[in-house]
Amino acid sequence: MFDKTISLYKSAYGGIPRKIWLLATVLLINRAGAMVIPFLTLYLTLQLHFTLEQAGIVMTVYGVGSISGALLGGKLSDSIGFHKVQFWSLLLHGLMFIVLGQMDTFPQFAAAVFVLGVVGDAFRPANYAAVAHYSDPSNRLRSYSLIRLASNLGWAVGPAMGGILASISYDILFFADAMSCITAATLLKIYLRPGKTMENIVHKAPETGSSSSAYRDKLYLFFILLVTLNAICLFQMFNIVPVYLKTIVHMPENLIGLAISFNGVIIALVEMILVYKLENRRSNEFYICIGVIFMGLAYIVFNFVPPVAAVAFIHIILFSIAEMLTIPFMNNFWINRAQAHNRGQYAALYTVAFSAATILAPTLGFWGVEHFGFGKWWYAVGGISFLAFIGFYWMMIRKKEVKPVEIPVPVVPEGAVPQEA
Repeated sequence: MFDKTISLYKSAYGGIPRKIWLLATVLLINRAGAMVIPFLTLYLTLQLHFTLEQAGIVMTVYGVGSISGALLGGKLSDSIGFHKVQFWSLLLHGLMFIVLGQMDTFPQFAAAVFVLGVVGDAFRPANYAAVAHYSDPSNRLRSYSLIRLASNLGWAVGPAMGGILASISYDILFFADAMSCITAATLLKIYLRPGKTMENIVHKAPETGSSSSAYRDKLYLFFILLVTLNAICLFQMFNIVPVYLKTIVHMPENLIGLAISFNGVIIALVEMILVYKLENRRSNEFYICIGVIFMGLAYIVFNFVPPVAAVAFIHIILFSIAEMLTIPFMNNFWINRAQAHNRGQYAALYTVAFSAATILAPTLGFWGVEHFGFGKWWYAVGGISFLAFIGFYWMMIRKKEVKPVEIPVPVVPEGAVPQEA
């Protein structure tokens, strides 16, 4: 049994390019220091004594910065290359965490968090483009899963450490996050230097102009809308759930951090194997449909389980299943529609979906909780997940109804030798 398990893990991780492993290592170090954002709403309300409405506005401003950064990062990735974008994003992100820790008024914090969002989310489309460049179709889905594994391993460490540091001093929390970004930027510069002909080459669009712009791909734009709906639900765990666990379940920060970290542990142990087993068995949309249903259930469960610490871990288990069945196959969907010259555009729009959700998730969440209470808001999140399910289900049915174009096979006369293309 043990040997079979080891063999399964070897098969799942085998064949992934060396540069993907190096990129994953850089991301692991960066995400292991991701300590501020999960505790930002608690910091704003408990330390700076902002109201919930002010905290919601700050998170909205952060989201606007993230959208701006995603669009900028995608454009720059297509124009100057993804390596430069990743390096400068990580470095400036680290410096901005130091600045943010010094802000103590609402206008100061809002301005600083906007810049933080811009420089931080410029990294994501560049990172997506890097993975697409370093991998090939035979290992691309698993390469993205390895990157997510690194990210979630970091999340298994970051929030747990963040909870401990937050209980000691939030100043240390900001400094630790800054150092992780700067360290990641340094390692990227040292170990993933661009080659002479690769990372910083700008790919030109084909002269035919077919599928030249992600912004004119109607099906992809609809897909981005559905991803946004799912991301609104996903980000509730990082904005509203910590407040619920603190105020209703009465969990301390260190236990909240441990619960969030449990998500990273589950994904680290399961996702690569799950993706390896499910890859190419069904369509991307099929797995996404199942995932968004689990996403809704993860929040509705709060209304059916007593407000004790165990409910946090039940939520995390359901949430992790949802995440493993949605994000990897969403990644696979967009990269299969992109081409070398417009990966930055497709990656930028995909990133924008999550950035927009960083605005909508806390804004809608805090408004809903203040006006209707946590219970009704959890049902509303379940409803949003169901809307996303309907959309992805339509995409799946539409895909089945579209018949592939049959290419006629030329008839070669008997005895003739076919010419090479």
